[in-house]
Amino acid sequence: MRYGFWMPVFGGWLRNVADEGMEASWDYARRLTIDAERWGYDLTLIAELNLNDIKGVTEPALDAWSTAAALAAVTQRLELMVAVRPNFHQPALFARAAANIDRISGGRLSLNVVSSWWADEARQYGLQFDQHDDRYARTAEWLRVVEGLWTQERFSLDGQFYHLRDAICAPKPARPPVIYAGGESERAKAMIAAQCDAYVMHGDPPEAIAPRIADMAARRAALGRPAMTYGMAAYAIVRDSEAEAKRELARITAVADLPAGYANFDQWLSGTQLERELKLQEYAVSNRGLRPNLVGTPEQLRERIAEYEHHGLDLLLLQMSPQAEEMERFAAQVMRTAPVELRVV
Repeated sequence: MRYGFWMPVFGGWLRNVADEGMEASWDYARRLTIDAERWGYDLTLIAELNLNDIKGVTEPALDAWSTAAALAAVTQRLELMVAVRPNFHQPALFARAAANIDRISGGRLSLNVVSSWWADEARQYGLQFDQHDDRYARTAEWLRVVEGLWTQERFSLDGQFYHLRDAICAPKPARPPVIYAGGESERAKAMIAAQCDAYVMHGDPPEAIAPRIADMAARRAALGRPAMTYGMAAYAIVRDSEAEAKRELARITAVADLPAGYANFDQWLSGTQLERELKLQEYAVSNRGLRPNLVGTPEQLRERIAEYEHHGLDLLLLQMSPQAEEMERFAAQVMRTAPVELRVV
């Protein structure tokens, strides 16, 4: 299993814990990422949103791509998986900028291509927001432009969304960046199987993840393309006892003062006690992060992770809070990695 972590560009991951001790700042991102390399993590995922989806839209959120460029210069081995939304980036200009960041990193850049879901954000920034199938059509064409510029001396396209004539991208990336993408619709899965290298999923139990991996593997084989990498988002809590881990779970899912925008939360919580508990977890942690149930002792988490590995999962994209302290604990007790000595940058 490879272990990645979400860069805390929003100042945390918990919607109902106001201060998680991990501010949305370059200083915190830099220190965390350098430490993560030393602790043995393989990858960081840098989300791209201009509005803060976790702490509230008026709260600070780091820009993904300027942060990635800066991290490329101060890290040595960590893969930098940076989210990119095609409707927010003209593809030819993006290809040039991303190729330069890849060169700065020594070939460690990868893309998490996201077909935008937040219509209000796009409207606020004056950008195009397509309907569902059109979003994936745009993404497919956008990828054609980016990959064409990265692999051809000159690239031309007269497409539905983009028009280029003899465009040049030089220098090109040090190596072809890995293309990650996620989606559960038929249109999304068809596009990902045909054009991407890796499939990333929201958190779910192993019995839900296994058939998704099998389905994507079959689609990939039918197209005659190489095997994919499979990743999943998850929130992790590791403690010396299961009781301690469950107390922490109760703390982060308890709702006291509801934030603005959740006036109808009580109605949303209607249902049985079990349904209410599940909805509280979905609200507290994004990306269905608590569904994998990586909550417990180091032995319990390693057993759970082994089950995912058995079904073909290659990569965990982890959220924790407070992130630096919890990531160090997870590395020592679950990953069981010895700290790596890195040269001074």
